[in-house]
Amino acid sequence: MKVSAKAEYACLAVLALARLAPDDPPLRIREISQQHAIPERYLVQILLHLKGSGLVASTRGALGGYRLARPATTITLGEVLTAIDGPDAPPRESLEPAARALESVWSSVRAAERLVLDQTTIAQLAERASPRDWNI
Repeated sequence: MKVSAKAEYACLAVLALARLAPDDPPLRIREISQQHAIPERYLVQILLHLKGSGLVASTRGALGGYRLARPATTITLGEVLTAIDGPDAPPRESLEPAARALESVWSSVRAAERLVLDQTTIAQLAERASPRDWNI
């Protein structure tokens, strides 16, 4: 599976927003950009796509920024990737038997990938990415 740089940046931005506590101020573009080495201008475009898809919300003003539009437990990695790269391309039609046999395998691989992406929530990823404090 190939993931575009734009999609990777979108996932990183959404994960940064998932770490916000409910009473935290919205996260500014500059903070996300610096934290993950994403060019600010590029990040603006990514966040606009995510906002248009209903995944993030913005607040204007001096205390403005971005936060998730829904709880991280209800946003999947598949939704983020689809918001940025669009839906998967339809399979190519072929009349040749060998090509049809291969296409059935590729289709199964894409379905397995989509299942993992659609079952992985941003909250699960944020939990994996957060450092754990161990007290003994």
